[in-house]
Amino acid sequence: MPVAAKRVFRLSLSVALSLALAYGTAQALPFIAPLFAFMLGAAPKPPLGPKGLLGLVLALCVTLGSGLLLVPLLQHYPAVGLMVALAGLFLANYVTLNLGKAMVGALLTVGIAMISAIGLMGYGIGWLLIQAMCVNVAIAVISQWLVYPFFPEDGGAAPQPPAPQPAQSSWLALRATLIVFPSYLLVLSNPTLYAPIIMKSVALGQQVSETDMRVAGRELIGSTLLAALLAVVMWWCLKLSPTLWMYTLWTLAFGVFIIARVYGVAPTRFTPSFWSNVMITLLIFIGPAVGDTESGKDPYKASAVRLGLFLGVTVYAWWTLVTLEWLRKRRQFVRQAVGDGGPL
Repeated sequence: MPVAAKRVFRLSLSVALSLALAYGTAQALPFIAPLFAFMLGAAPKPPLGPKGLLGLVLALCVTLGSGLLLVPLLQHYPAVGLMVALAGLFLANYVTLNLGKAMVGALLTVGIAMISAIGLMGYGIGWLLIQAMCVNVAIAVISQWLVYPFFPEDGGAAPQPPAPQPAQSSWLALRATLIVFPSYLLVLSNPTLYAPIIMKSVALGQQVSETDMRVAGRELIGSTLLAALLAVVMWWCLKLSPTLWMYTLWTLAFGVFIIARVYGVAPTRFTPSFWSNVMITLLIFIGPAVGDTESGKDPYKASAVRLGLFLGVTVYAWWTLVTLEWLRKRRQFVRQAVGDGGPL
């Protein structure tokens, strides 16, 4: 089997298996397990070992627990708490972009944004969310352990893009922070309603390459709309037989369809980052919708609200990317004009 095909089946099976284990063992927020299975397994390399898993869980507890430290500040000194949260989001994005620690930065962002907002409802709820995320991450890694021996990575790792320069990393970190922070303010107003957009805004904040800038509309808005369309199709497929087995199999089928395009097995004019965003957004769409049916909510109304929020966040992210890039280029032009002694 070609190496790319192995990667497709390995990642798709890991996502589907983690979903089955999380829902089968009745975990809280079970849709997080397949989401992390995709994020942790997207890079073509062996899964974490036992020590790596232990270190990841400890790092998860520390990074997510940092959000609870913001709760007293947000309750008693809101302005100071927001400034500290803004600085923390910048640090998280800087760690992601300058130090190459994408997972640590993403977890720190989620901890600062989501955990601090949920913690305003009560420390107990915040700790339950941290425990749920730790358990689901462990399920994601265990699923990778079970699947990897059948599809080992023997073709060498895929080439990695060059790391950005420190000055560029600071600019990109600022850009990502300005994308996430308004979503954080929205979540603070109603944590239970707006919490899903944090994961979406974190994914949007990772759009850092120059190619993403040139095709921002297609990369951001297009992937969100396609994920919503696929979520509708998957939902109607689930209605034919609403069981965990079929949920797992449909997740596997849709995962193979999307991940084959992430790794280039199925030729497409869209970039791998486009399809990665489609997969992440699809999981964020379909997981809460299944949870809505369990809690007695109207999944159609809740999904429509979620889609509107995602599109709003996506359009804002696109506008932020374009505006900040225009300001940066204008500033460079002014500096060059002043340095050359030419007219402004």
